[in-house]
Amino acid sequence: MAGRMRVYVGGLPDDADKRELEAEFSKFGRLQDVWVARKPPGFAFIEFENDMDARDAVRELDGRELCGNRVRVEIARGGRRGGGGGGAP
Repeated sequence: MAGRMRVYVGGLPDDADKRELEAEFSKFGRLQDVWVARKPPGFAFIEFENDMDARDAVRELDGRELCGNRVRVEIARGGRRGGGGGGAP
């Protein structure tokens, strides 16, 4: 069974819009959470309900323009927020 997976989005403008990110990333599958950094700004984490959807989003959106900037999109390193993960850090 597929599990949740977080995606890191870097290179966003300081005023990146959460709704715009939700609209773009939800094209790949159901989202569990969207968190946009404000201090410091410039990045976000998108959590997908399904790891395959997350991988599809990375493959399609890495290097593309989002919120007016060319962004880096990759599978987030480290554990999942809220616990429940496993494996070595």
